[in-house]
Formats: sequence, C-alpha cells, structure tokens
Amino acid sequence: MDIVVSSPYFAVWKGQRLTARPQSSSVAKQRPAASPRRLNHAVLTPPLLSGNLGVVTQSGELSAYASYIYDSIGKRIYFSEFGQYDNHQFKLDVLLLFNQGVKYTFNNEAGTCKKTPLKKTFMPADIPRNATFLSEEILGTSSIQGQGLLVNTWTGDVPATQGKYMTTVTQIGCIPVSSLYYTPKTGWIVTSFINTVLGMANPELLLPPKTCDNAPLETTEPEDFFSTFRKKGSQ
Repeated sequence: MDIVVSSPYFAVWKGQRLTARPQSSSVAKQRPAASPRRLNHAVLTPPLLSGNLGVVTQSGELSAYASYIYDSIGKRIYFSEFGQYDNHQFKLDVLLLFNQGVKYTFNNEAGTCKKTPLKKTFMPADIPRNATFLSEEILGTSSIQGQGLLVNTWTGDVPATQGKYMTTVTQIGCIPVSSLYYTPKTGWIVTSFINTVLGMANPELLLPPKTCDNAPLETTEPEDFFSTFRKKGSQ
C-alpha cells in the first residue's frame, strides 16, 4: 500500500514530502480560478497528530494557545492550553474521550479535576464527502524555491449544529493549516495549526491523570468538542 492511513484533515503517502513543490510566479499568475466542486470520496488526514494551535473567537472573549495530541483511531484528543477568557487568564489541561463519553478538565499543579459528560459523536479531521472545494492557494511565495506551500481550502455545512466551516489543508498529506467554524451558539471560531508532527511524542497524555482518579461524573448536559473553547469562564 502506498497510503499510510490512519478531522475535516489526514492520509500520508510514503516517500512524499509534506511541503508542496513551489511554482514559478508566471505559472502561479496563469493558473485559472478553480470552480467549486464536490468531493466524491473522503479526503483523509493522518490518524495520529501532535503540535500546537491557536484559537480566537469572533466575540473576542477567548484567545488561547495550546499543545495538542489527536488520535482518531482511539477517538481521543488532548489539549494543554493557556489564554484569556472574558479578560481573565487561565491555564488548564483537557482530555476528551469520545468512546467513553467523558471529558476531563484538570490542573495537575493545583490538584484539581472535573469529570463531565461528553457527546460521543467524534468528528475526525478528514474533509467530509459532501465538502465543496473552494480554492487552491500558495502560502508564502512561489517565486523562490522552498518558500511556498500549496494548500487547498474546502467549505461545507454541519446540519446537526446548524454550522458552517471553511478548512485549509496542505495539498500533499492533507495536514491541517487553519479552520473557521460557525454555529449560532458559538459564532465564528478561528483555529490555526502550527508545528504539526505525525504521531504522538507523549501517548500517556491520552490517559486520565491520577488527579482524576476519584473525580465524580457531574450530572450536566453533555458537551461537544467546541465546548472546550467556549466555556472557560466556568472552569
């Protein structure tokens, strides 16, 4: 197999570089605008990723920076983040275990942990089959060798949340670059991905810490993935 397959983002081709081949400025200028088109197959992103991301909400209430681990095989996501919510600074770790329907929010330094219900619906970073291709772009410049990255941008709807998204991924490898996500409840949430690495350097972080051993499951409304970025005021 040439593809090493494992959320809208991951398949990795052996032997290929993850940076796109730069093109000359004349070629870039002559490239015609792409017409929107629908996928007839899923665009897969790698199943195991780690790196850093930045998040900003439309309201300006939240700005955060986090390290993350993404595991689509086990349906687990870990964040260690710090930032500002409603003019108050925060620092916390979050572990989302979708198979178990549990979210852990903890601070090992303070010895605190909250265990809350999580919706079991896991949205992988793959580009959905019903996504619409918007455009092909070069980040940086194609005029100088090695200083441009070819990316694709896709858009689509999420009927379950009345949501919309616009996702940009690398053309080779389908590695996430940025994502805009909207629902009536959240407004726009902008996420930028950097320092992405294939695989997991610290897989033990995808297991609940000892701080959470005796944490009771709270009887609250099950949260979803984006609750991680919009409920900091209650942590």
